[in-house]
Amino acid sequence: MNRPFQLLLLLIHFCVSIYARVWNDTGTGTIVLEEAWTIPELMGLISYVSFPSHSIMVLSCASPCIQGISDPATAGAMAVHVNNVLADRISNSTHRFGAFAALSMHNASEAAAELKRAVEELGFFGVLVNDYQQSGENNDTLIFYDQPEFDVFWQMVTDLDVPVYFHPRINVNPIETLLYGHAPWLIGPAQEFAATLSSHIIGLCTNGVFDRFPKLKIIVGHLGERIPSDFDRIDTQLLKQLPLGMPMLLNVTTYFHRNLYETTSGNFATSLLQFHKETLGLDRILYSIDYPFVEIPSGTVWVNGLDEVLTREELSFLKRGAAIKLLKLND
Repeated sequence: MNRPFQLLLLLIHFCVSIYARVWNDTGTGTIVLEEAWTIPELMGLISYVSFPSHSIMVLSCASPCIQGISDPATAGAMAVHVNNVLADRISNSTHRFGAFAALSMHNASEAAAELKRAVEELGFFGVLVNDYQQSGENNDTLIFYDQPEFDVFWQMVTDLDVPVYFHPRINVNPIETLLYGHAPWLIGPAQEFAATLSSHIIGLCTNGVFDRFPKLKIIVGHLGERIPSDFDRIDTQLLKQLPLGMPMLLNVTTYFHRNLYETTSGNFATSLLQFHKETLGLDRILYSIDYPFVEIPSGTVWVNGLDEVLTREELSFLKRGAAIKLLKLND
């Protein structure tokens, strides 16, 4: 082997050593994606913990985080601050902890720029948005990300090849009062979260976001916020909207198989998981817990008990394999 070629191989090895992620790959530990964290300026500190059974915990700002800040300048500055603080907090434990960026979604170009910084400079895995961005002096403007003005953001997501996690949030007033004033027990995870976030996700589909950006990777928690349980009805009814100008080229089922992933966060229903395995496929399902709103031991006991309904290979893929692939941990 000639010396120039030896030097080239050495340089390649050196570059890979610099840029390849080093993580706690035990070969068996789980990888969890929707674990909340925040700062005192927002809600009071939620501490994060590490369990020996977890190879990596991906932390993200607790809902509503930046989506709950109506002033664009304040939201943008807070997003940068939150990302910097989180990067600092995990800087000595990046083999055990990763992060999803927090973003102000008031302006698509600014969101794209902060995402680029968070991924390329801070080493974050992607971004988590807490549903729509509230805006306006009276919090009466809701910004959804399924309109053409957000294409610059989705282009950046595509270029970086990172996932975007959509997480629920409490509705702003007067929407919350109008919808749930008659039955306030429905506020939050029992009904409100799935009802609101599923509309945003299906809006991405019907407004052609996945047609314009076919390589997007979107994650939805809580076993898909009920959407995969209703594929047939959704697809059938949306067909009736095509003559009315709906720009969607495919159907929601297809986008879920191509562009969307779901996690088990806060929804440890074994029979529902089995149904989704048949309907969606385990390659689109990732294990997650929803800490601190769900206790980590609860998720651990549930997922370890799935050896009665999943093969060893299937269970390993749910616990870690799908996340390793999506987050490109071994790339």
